Amino acid sequence: MDFLLTGVQPLRPIFWARIRFQATIGIVLAAVLPAIGGILFYGIGTADIGLRNTLIGTSIAIVIGAWLTRNVATYPGSEALASALSSFSLAFGVLLIAFVLGRISYNRTTLLLGYSLTLGWFFLVGALVQRRQQLHIGILPFGDMGQLPKFPHVTWRVLESPEASTAGLDAIAADLRIDLPSEWDRKLADYALANMPVYHVKHLMESLTGMVELEHLSENSFGSLTPRHDYMILKRSIDWLVALAMGVLLFPFLLLVGLLVRLDSPGPALFRQERIGYQGRPFTVYKFRTMKISASNPSAVRDLAITRDRDNRITPIGRFLRKSRIDELPQILNVLKGEMSWIGPRPEASVLSQWYEAEIPFYRYRHVIRPGIAGWAQVCQGHVADVDDVRSKLHYDFYYIKQYSPWIDLLIVVRTIRTIITGFGAR
Repeated sequence: MDFLLTGVQPLRPIFWARIRFQATIGIVLAAVLPAIGGILFYGIGTADIGLRNTLIGTSIAIVIGAWLTRNVATYPGSEALASALSSFSLAFGVLLIAFVLGRISYNRTTLLLGYSLTLGWFFLVGALVQRRQQLHIGILPFGDMGQLPKFPHVTWRVLESPEASTAGLDAIAADLRIDLPSEWDRKLADYALANMPVYHVKHLMESLTGMVELEHLSENSFGSLTPRHDYMILKRSIDWLVALAMGVLLFPFLLLVGLLVRLDSPGPALFRQERIGYQGRPFTVYKFRTMKISASNPSAVRDLAITRDRDNRITPIGRFLRKSRIDELPQILNVLKGEMSWIGPRPEASVLSQWYEAEIPFYRYRHVIRPGIAGWAQVCQGHVADVDDVRSKLHYDFYYIKQYSPWIDLLIVVRTIRTIITGFGAR
């Protein structure tokens, strides 16, 4: 998802026109329509005050969220979407606190519906803009430019000298880790004074691709290799509470699925496999069995652990369980035991993990946080197993670890819903 670059003079009128359009339609979709529905359902006399307060508050939150998105979304790509999530979550969160602490009457259902519709609307428009908008970025011919990746919505132009024309460019990218010639230092300052965005090329690539390079370990936003400990503790508490609630609510459904798996093919309902988790510790992961039982073959352990495209071992019901991700639900038990999180890098089988560690530098670093049922690499890339594909997957895992925060977790939740609906990445 991509929001328009901020601070670029030629795009500013277009950007603000889109923001005004989104905010106006957002107020109608997320505030007015739910309020009208509440009045029709409850009646004007019983729900007028609460719905009116919610209507006014939601409208204000949408305007503030749109304004924050405009001013916070510095980089295009993944960070732009994460900033949109954080902006609207903050705006609606402050609104909820104001309602509760001020003891102001409001309608919870209408407020929640308004928040959900607002995010959906802004993301939809952002996706449409990304597909249609063509960004033109100038890049300085110094440092680690590497092979500039090709994006359908980005055109690169190498600036050979400070006198090179910047007409038609939306932003400038430079490797700011090196000492640039003094004339280029002055020129970059001129660009910034002229309100032209100047990006660090490494950070720009990470935001556009949602990946972090593997040439060296990358620090997080706080300059540390260790993820934020405070959020890790908070996330563990939320994981456990959600897993407990989901386990209780879904228990009858899980029993039914287990019975269907047993009837579909010979073998146990649950599949157990040793995988490598937090801090490199092995643990047993639980899933609904989706494959036929294979004969034990010690010489082919690694091959048996890999799921290929159109794998003929997958059972009929197993294919549906994989596509819908229902086969992952028994991992609720792993979350309750503290071995996994709802969101994080997917854990690999021990035999595959040992293989990858021998072939890929820094592979063990992905164990610095708990593995998850859903992950950034999973929603961006899908299921992979070959070493070359796993290298690419690690770029996504490292990006998640570097950006470790509630906002990227919420973004993964949104994309996971899309994945469940479309079946993206299932094998």
